[in-house]
Amino acid sequence: MNPREKKGLAIVSGSILTRRYNTWLVPSQSKNGRQYTVDLGADPPTCTCQDYIERQRECKHIFAAQYAVRRESGETLPEPEQHAKPTYRQEWHDYNLAATNEKSRFLELLFELCKGLEEPVQTFGRPRLSLADMLFCIVYKVYATVSSRRFASDLRDALQKGFISQAPHFNSVLNYLEDERLTAMLRQLITESALPLKADEQDFAVDSSGFSTCHFVRWYSEKYGNGKKDAHDWLKLHAMVGVTTHVITSVEISERDSHDTNYFEPLVSKTARYFNLREVSGDKAYANRANLRLVESVGAKPYITFRSNTRGDTKCSTWNRIFHYYSLHREEYMQHYHKRSNVETVFSMIKAKFGERLRSKSTVAQTNEVLCKVLCHNVCCLIQSIYELGIEPTFWTD
Repeated sequence: MNPREKKGLAIVSGSILTRRYNTWLVPSQSKNGRQYTVDLGADPPTCTCQDYIERQRECKHIFAAQYAVRRESGETLPEPEQHAKPTYRQEWHDYNLAATNEKSRFLELLFELCKGLEEPVQTFGRPRLSLADMLFCIVYKVYATVSSRRFASDLRDALQKGFISQAPHFNSVLNYLEDERLTAMLRQLITESALPLKADEQDFAVDSSGFSTCHFVRWYSEKYGNGKKDAHDWLKLHAMVGVTTHVITSVEISERDSHDTNYFEPLVSKTARYFNLREVSGDKAYANRANLRLVESVGAKPYITFRSNTRGDTKCSTWNRIFHYYSLHREEYMQHYHKRSNVETVFSMIKAKFGERLRSKSTVAQTNEVLCKVLCHNVCCLIQSIYELGIEPTFWTD
């Protein structure tokens, strides 16, 4: 009995199937209220689910309908196998140590990161604040998730502990958040913060997520009528994530309407510059020939799902080979592909801990704020790895 037959048996044992002549309405296992139509009178039987549309072979709903017919004829069906839901053990001792020491270790690691930046030489003008200090301040502010005025007391504490040379005015923190020079430096710090985990990361996943802003955007809705719709505008964060420690290795920021596939190449190329890639997984948005060839060119295997109308007889041999492997070994392929769920976990972690909305008003400040959230997440991943994996992060070694 193959896996789809087992699932079909579980459906017919725990759900009600409705018969309409030679067709059956089979409920979905995963989505409440959704039903699929199975036509057992066709040769071969058909189903309206996505699995059948893509494979053109028996799905679990067809097997469920066949089992229902056998049960109607008086046959006793076998008992479905009971599968315990997999659980993952939490190392609570290490987790508790990381959580209770996170803030103090966060300041130490952030200070080590910022002090490695080269300070630009000032030849004229009013003496400016140290860029290393201001980077420390704006990242620490995003980590603290409080207003700039309430953050002033945290800056005084950081000054007493020697993490900054002077406590800037809260307006200075906001002004430096709008400084375009800091964007490149924040990207550099994100890369540097991920490098201590280089030995632990080989499998990566790519995806994007939105962070809403204080601005509103209006559009005409075709789905819900012709009325105007208002909602918050947002920026898109495109990220490449290590699936083991959830560290972000490279990022790109774009406007809300940018297509994800345009940012696949810079994410993969930058990560391949510093990490040894074994697998790269992504959803259908990244399914094109150039992306598949790119992943193989850096020595990794792509696990990207294909659209339902995809064909495997194109002029690209890489595309044809991977599509045929996807079609013939779907279960094995999807096990690798589902590592992509880790990138969804990372976006959830960032938004839950540091907020899903951006407080800044200008585009530059909003971009820097998103990068600060990513850097905060990476430093927290480092702290977790210190206690769980026993690493001792060092920066700026190259």
